[in-house]
Amino acid sequence: MKNLKYESMHLLPKPKKCLKRGGGLDTDGNELPRLVYVSREKRPGFQHHKKAGAMNALIRVSAVLTNGAYLLNVDCDHYFNSSKALREAMCFMMDPALGRKTCYVQFPQRFDGIDLHDRYANRNIVFFDINMKGLDGIQGPMYVGTGCCFNRQALYGYDPVLTEADLEPNIVVKSCCGGRKKKSKSYMDNKNRMMKRTESSAPIFNMDDIEEGIEGYEDERSMLMSQKRLEKRFGQSPIFTASTFMTQGGIPPSTNPASLLKEAIHVISCGYEDKTEWGKEIGWIYGSVTEDILTGFKMHARGWISIYCMPPRPCFKGSAPINLSDRLNQVLRWALGSVEILFSRHCPIWYNYGGRLKLLERVAYINTIVYPITSLPLIAYCVLPAICLLTNKFIIPEISNYAGMFFILMFASIFATGILELRWSGVGIEDWWRNEQFWVIGGTSAHLFAVFQGLLKVLAGIDTNFTVTSKANDEDGDFAELYVFKWTSLLIPPTTVLVINLVGMVAGISYAINSGYQSWGPLFGKLFFSIWVILHLYPFLKGLMGKQNRTPTIVIVWSILLASIFSLLWVKIDPFISDTQKAVAMGQCGVNC
Repeated sequence: MKNLKYESMHLLPKPKKCLKRGGGLDTDGNELPRLVYVSREKRPGFQHHKKAGAMNALIRVSAVLTNGAYLLNVDCDHYFNSSKALREAMCFMMDPALGRKTCYVQFPQRFDGIDLHDRYANRNIVFFDINMKGLDGIQGPMYVGTGCCFNRQALYGYDPVLTEADLEPNIVVKSCCGGRKKKSKSYMDNKNRMMKRTESSAPIFNMDDIEEGIEGYEDERSMLMSQKRLEKRFGQSPIFTASTFMTQGGIPPSTNPASLLKEAIHVISCGYEDKTEWGKEIGWIYGSVTEDILTGFKMHARGWISIYCMPPRPCFKGSAPINLSDRLNQVLRWALGSVEILFSRHCPIWYNYGGRLKLLERVAYINTIVYPITSLPLIAYCVLPAICLLTNKFIIPEISNYAGMFFILMFASIFATGILELRWSGVGIEDWWRNEQFWVIGGTSAHLFAVFQGLLKVLAGIDTNFTVTSKANDEDGDFAELYVFKWTSLLIPPTTVLVINLVGMVAGISYAINSGYQSWGPLFGKLFFSIWVILHLYPFLKGLMGKQNRTPTIVIVWSILLASIFSLLWVKIDPFISDTQKAVAMGQCGVNC
């Protein structure tokens, strides 16, 4: 299913062209699938929720027209790269054991048109080939917004059909010796409650039982929930509500196409979701610009599992922004979505404790939403080497040999873990290094902006947008977009960090020349950290200079201004010197000198 964004209203095909039976046939005489063009209604004063709202409209209209048991979500900038893509997904979805509890099958994202060295880590190899593969061994990978095949019942907010064995690992309490403790009354109550919840929420209807529309369902549905509760959950469409109970999908052969088309227009009207659970508990979840993370998280919290499918030939490929400014704005959007989730009721830190979300899966989701905050200490760590050079002091005090041994062991363990991950996943050292570089670039720019922009949006209701204006004309040749400069405020913080470190290196070398040979030893230690920061920011510096090897004046002016202000404030405050020492230096200590 493709996500379509259009501003027109009620632009729907005619019934005869859209729903007439007896379409084209394949070589075996089977009817070919039909493409239905959907353009949902949009009006001023109604929140349309962007992509999440479009996907929810597509869920409803497809349920009314065809009601397939599975849905495929592919963004408009992606395409099929393998004819076996759907077969790969169906192997998991139709598995007798896994299929009943699998909410989606996620494929890795692969991209075309990226420069050979992947300067800005557009391929995101470390995330897709290490992190996502690791999650596949817990409760499944996260939903990344495209290249994903869904179980329709999972999107409707139903719980998976779990067995007693599936619930056992989450409930059983073991003694310290490894044996099981005697099952307490609270344990049995919890277990029975979860089993009843699973049985009651699983759909038990089949489309073959429908006669005369949906009247045949009234008695059965009344045993589950009242009609009012159904309308509050799914909206005021009896035909769509009935379709949600059908595990195998399909529509009755006697259905009138004209009535279905009328119902399809109704379920994609702009006011249909009012006072329903769409976007709150069912469908794509609203509340963040990264609706994909929220949607997958809600499914995992109900106990569903997901599958990561990585066939040798990539099933889907797409395009990625290779320009520096566009790439930073993309990362800003992702980071802003994470900050929005962090301050929402769906925050993985506290949401649904005691439910079916596994602990390690929860930790993975927490890591996904808190990473923008790491930009604050990262900025400090990137600036500290320059401060050491400017003040001729070490921020880190001298440590003993015993403490130094633990310091070395810690870094050795981190290094060994990284090597094992690379060997296990098959990720190359160049891809890993590009990921490390762009983590620093994004952390000192997009992630930092996302934290403040997210706080303004969540706490003050101020929605700040960064506009990107092109400052260069398009060029001919391969990867011409890579060298196009587009002004954005995101370029200022990392440029400032670069300027401060370069100035610090010049100041440190100048001080060492004037102080004699004894000061060169400590200088090399300080220079190492500054050079390490600059190496991480080197792709940014290269992209900033563009093809003409010159940095735009506006970036230089802002960066030098901020670096100067920071340096003057540091000299004024000088936190390494006590008030008494300052007074002595200025001759203002009086009798206390």
